[in-house]
Amino acid sequence: MFRAAERRLAPYILGAGAGLLAALACAPAPEVPAVPTTLIAGALVVDGGGGEPFTADVRVLGDRIGEIGDLEPRASEPVVDGAGLVLAPGFIDAHSHADAALFDHPDALAAVSQGITTVVVGQDGESVFPLAELFDRLEREPAAVNVASFAGHGTLRGEVLGDDFARAAAPEEVEAMARLLAAEMAAGALGLSSGLEYDPGIYSTTDEVLALARVAAAHGGRYASHVRSEDREFWPAIEEILTIGREAALPVQISHLKLAMRSLHGQTRRLLGRLDEARAAGIDVTADVYPYTYWQSSLTVMFPDRDFADPVAARFAVEELAAPEDMLIPLFVPEPALAGRTLAEIAAARGSAPAATLIDLIAAAGAMERADAAAGVERDVESVIATSMREADVERLLAWPHAVVCTDGELDGAHPRGFGAFTRVLGRYVRERGILTLAEAVRRMTAATASAFDLPARGRIAPGAFADLVLFDPRTVIDRATTRDPHALSLGIERVWVNGQPVFAAGRASGLRPGGVLRRSRA
Repeated sequence: MFRAAERRLAPYILGAGAGLLAALACAPAPEVPAVPTTLIAGALVVDGGGGEPFTADVRVLGDRIGEIGDLEPRASEPVVDGAGLVLAPGFIDAHSHADAALFDHPDALAAVSQGITTVVVGQDGESVFPLAELFDRLEREPAAVNVASFAGHGTLRGEVLGDDFARAAAPEEVEAMARLLAAEMAAGALGLSSGLEYDPGIYSTTDEVLALARVAAAHGGRYASHVRSEDREFWPAIEEILTIGREAALPVQISHLKLAMRSLHGQTRRLLGRLDEARAAGIDVTADVYPYTYWQSSLTVMFPDRDFADPVAARFAVEELAAPEDMLIPLFVPEPALAGRTLAEIAAARGSAPAATLIDLIAAAGAMERADAAAGVERDVESVIATSMREADVERLLAWPHAVVCTDGELDGAHPRGFGAFTRVLGRYVRERGILTLAEAVRRMTAATASAFDLPARGRIAPGAFADLVLFDPRTVIDRATTRDPHALSLGIERVWVNGQPVFAAGRASGLRPGGVLRRSRA
């Protein structure tokens, strides 16, 4: 994809970067390119490739990286002192829900304050439809970050089946979804995403998803999935995504990989062994991971059979998935006073058992959702943040060489991952625990994701690459967001640039919005 800014810089972008350096070196000394430049001096460069960091100066030339080395400032050129700081490629959020509020929060403070310069949205089977309209609007009203998107299986299913989605799709309906997906791929979707634990995707068959994955594969795309179960039916769900990768012959990514049930804890070696076995057999399977032991979703997701009055399922949820004291309710519109309390606290106040309280909460939320639907109102009326994972498992998943980092977060959400996932990895999993080296962590946040998602000239610090950059202090970088204060800004992120323009500095967004639309480039 070539935007107008790229066309302006075409004379300066020659090959992979060597030509650019040669052109600059051969230019007459007094001649300065008619594009703005910035010199970042003396930073420790972690270039995204996973190699050893090195100290250098980096010159930004328009929206690209122009030179790297021992450089002299040009006349009137802004110079940023990088001494003692790390300069890395801007982080790429492999699984983001920023599209939920991107136009309400175009400065994307949640993202840029933790060094994110590109968000990959359209996740868990939900995407803006049609994507061409989203992309057109973003080009008219750009955000501070770059945006790429999947096409959502659930969205396509909703377009074809409407409210009659609680069933398997007929062959002609699958064909209709395939036609819609082909149009979304032509518009630049990265591939197909699914949320098979959610409505309406939960009612789909593997054959339906496989048929659509083949469409994505034919267009050079990939498949990303919130798999059909992250708890009760976890192992069959893993086999399902591997089957889709093998049969459709396309790369598959497990979204926010986790072991979210007590009896699954400690089985990461079995899981990663199975994924490595699949990779050895030719299935290009990867995963994205966020560095928390708790997830956020709807209360109803804990009832896979969709019988929300089933006391057995309710007891299983509070005994096996998450303890009542570990289920925080951040949103409950039917009774707003409950927001910020745990299921255990609500149950104690009501004098009822936690399982029965869970059933009552879902019933109240369901009644409000039905009333909203009758009135034509669309909104979330409930949410839960539940601790279901074990820290040792999270560490092992992050350490898997084929895992990349994500937030799975929103720009204004209740889960702290939206404001802190990437700085949490750098502070807690790199500096404090040594789970990853700094160079490897940056690779998982940048080049690895750019390569997997086919985002050309992103995720690396190299001449000719886009100047998406983050300057941070490796000694102090840390997340501060919590479930009680989910929008607390991280520490240690000094400056962030997107396409060569500063979007974050001194703890605040700059107000500039240079983000671009990143369409799938591989046909």
